[in-house]
Parts: sequence; structure tokens; C-alpha cells
Amino acid sequence: MTTTLVTGATGTLGTPTVLRLRAAGHDVRALSRRTGPGLTTGDLVTGAGLDRALAGVDTVVHLATAPRAKGDVEAARTLLTAAADAHVQHLVLISIVGIDGIPLAYYRDKVVIERLVRQSGVPFTILRATQFHGFVEALFTGQRALPVVVAPAFTVQPIAAEEVADRLVELASDRPAGRVPDIGGPEQRTVPELARLWRGAVGGRRPVLPFVLPGKTFAGYRSGAGLVPGTPYGRVTFADHLAARSAARR
Repeated sequence: MTTTLVTGATGTLGTPTVLRLRAAGHDVRALSRRTGPGLTTGDLVTGAGLDRALAGVDTVVHLATAPRAKGDVEAARTLLTAAADAHVQHLVLISIVGIDGIPLAYYRDKVVIERLVRQSGVPFTILRATQFHGFVEALFTGQRALPVVVAPAFTVQPIAAEEVADRLVELASDRPAGRVPDIGGPEQRTVPELARLWRGAVGGRRPVLPFVLPGKTFAGYRSGAGLVPGTPYGRVTFADHLAARSAARR
């Protein structure tokens, strides 16, 4: 049985990943700063508890993100040092499609983290995925106070977090593979199109206002840097996601 430590284990991606790893036969340690049933306590920022959390671990699945704390980069550096000291055999990193071509500060940190992983000496697999359906939905739900729904005029390819979790389990159950092919959702659609789908799902009437901004970040999105060409990995569409969310609220 493989002993697998999952960072970010209680998050949007971590929760389904932990469930699927356990179903696949992994002995999972769900890392969290909190204590509680089913959790392994450890802090990626300070390093407290990491040595104990990593003792006897074969595989680490690194999903945690802490951009508003000390930072993703420092957390990754702390984890990689501890993983190397613990002789971890495989580290699986989730990353984001387009980080090389979209100069957001958060994305630049992901580029650095990938480089740290490659240089760590720990055998690794890096998977880049497009943004989750829930992230796109949050762009719209966060505009409750506005008279319109503003939507950037570029194309995205959102994917279900559960489908990314499925792929992570496949990778964590196999040997280190380096950078593997990116994965994306089943549809490439403009954000204004998705805003109209969301508006219909929630029964809203506010007009959708597309917009374009100058600068390299917007240009990166408009160039398609955040898309995955070819056959999509995901099957759950944004409309499917909205329908499931609506059914769960009933």
C-alpha cells in the first residue's frame, strides 16, 4: 500500500483527490494546519509538523496554495526540503495552464514553483490544468452588488475539479513522469457566454457587459495561452456544473 501525503487536502481540489486516493487503495495523510479526525497536522509556511507528517511517506500530492500568507513559493520550498530529507519517492504537483504566457503574479509564482520542483532532486510529476468551473462561477457571484455582470472578452476552458482529481490519482499511482500533458475542460467558450449561462441558471436579468483591457495579462488570455488544444480531458461542461449546483440547493 502506498502512503500518500496530500497538501491542501481540505480544499476544492484536495477533498475529491483524498476521497479518490483512498478508494484507489492509498493510505492517505490529509495535511492541514488544523487538527481533527482524518487530518495530519502540519504547517507548510513554518515547517512545523512536516517531518512527522512525511515519515514513511512514499508519495506527496502538492495541492496547497497560500498566496496571501507567506506565499506559495516559500511553502513549496519548505515542503520540497522536507520531502527530500524524508526520501519521498514521488511528488505530484498541480499547476495551471498558461502560466508561461499570462503574467499574473500568482502565475509567476507557479512558474517558480515548477522550477523548484524540477531542481529539488525529488522524483516528480507536474500536471497543469485549466481553471475550475467553480472559479469561473465565482467571477460572477462576486458581482452581486453591480447593476451589470462584467465579463472579460476572452475564451476559457474550465474543468471540473473532480475530473482533475481523477487524473491526479492516476499520476500518483504511477511512476514519476516529469511534465505530463496539460488537461482542460470539454468546451472552449468566451467568458461572456459563460456569464449568460450563469445568469440563466440563477434566474438573473442583469445585462452581461463584455470588456477588453490593455496590457500583457489580458493579451495573454486573448491569445489562448490558457487553453489546451486537441481532445479535451474533461467531460463535465459549465452548464452541467451549474445544473448540479442548482440541484444541490433544492
